[in-house]
Parts: sequence; C-alpha cells; structure tokens
Amino acid sequence: MSPQKLKRQLRVYRVVFYKETLVDPKEHFWSFVGAFIGISIIAFVQSLSLPDLESIFLVGSFGASSVLIYGAIQSPLAQPRNLIGGHVVSALVGVTVAQIMPDIIWLTAPMAVALSIVAMQVTRTLHPPGGATALIAVTGGTKIASMGYWYVLSPILSGAMILFLVALVFNNITKNRHYPVKNSRLRQSRRRQLRKRFQ
Repeated sequence: MSPQKLKRQLRVYRVVFYKETLVDPKEHFWSFVGAFIGISIIAFVQSLSLPDLESIFLVGSFGASSVLIYGAIQSPLAQPRNLIGGHVVSALVGVTVAQIMPDIIWLTAPMAVALSIVAMQVTRTLHPPGGATALIAVTGGTKIASMGYWYVLSPILSGAMILFLVALVFNNITKNRHYPVKNSRLRQSRRRQLRKRFQ
C-alpha cells in the first residue's frame, strides 16, 4: 500500500472512530429510559404473576436485546423482525434440542446455539441475543426444561413483545430517533400496502 493510500485510510479510520465515540446526552438519556422501562415491565409482570418461578421471566438475552433496540436502533439486527423472530426461532430450536437430544451439556449447548444461528439466517431474523435464548433453553435447569414449548410463548415471545412495544414508544419520542428505521423491511412493506390501497 502506498503512503498516500495509507494516510487516506488512517484519516477515514479517525473520522469513523470520532463519529462513533461522540457523546450525545439526549441519545444516552433515551437509551437509558427505554432499557429501564422495558426490563422493569418484564420484571414487574413476573413479580405479579410468577413469584414461584424465581427469575424465569428475566431471561439474560433480554439484556443483550435491550442494548441493540435501545442503544443501537439503526442496526439491522435491532429491527422488529430480528428482535421478535430471532428470539422465537432460537427458543424453538433450543427447546427442540433439549427435548430430542440426551442431556449431555457439551453436546446440547453447542448444538442449540449453532442450529439457532442457522435457523435465524434461513428465516432472515438474525439477532445475536437469540443464541443466548437457545442456550438458556438447554442450560436453564429443571424449571425451564419442565416448561417445554411454553418457554417459547412465555417468557420469550411475551418478553420480546414488551421490549418491542417500549422501543416503539421511546425510540420515536424525538425527531432524531426512528424505530424501526425508515428504510427497514417493516416500513417498506407498510408503504407498499398504503400505495396499493390508494391507487
């Protein structure tokens, strides 16, 4: 690489790094509020309806989802299809692996994660916390194992829906934040439906 190209590349890296590390207090405030409200609603619902199941509603992967849908809302991996679909697909895979395969952790854990990644890729719902959702289905202990496929509906689907609804509210309060992003598949399909209706 020539010295000119190297200098140009370094300048690009500096600009990108600078923009990525800019502090925007408003963005941080709304990220905090969204994540706090989303997780607190899930915890509150659990405290009312499932006191005997300990922290089963507070699935660890919801914390990772909160980082994406409240802190990195422009990411393709944070969009509604990915959030909800990724968790549900991964939960289905994890429960299926837990029920079909023998209870050998070094076999079920990697199988659940690896299959969930492929399933999310095939269904175009890739959401990194989904891998944790699948892993929890096989390593979550007797309470989660006893739930079977109910684990997919509650806590996974219901929790993902709570996070999504909170994201719709708090990520659209200011004019600088839009969720889902304006050019996401969800908005594009909605625009197509509206165009067809009024033509």
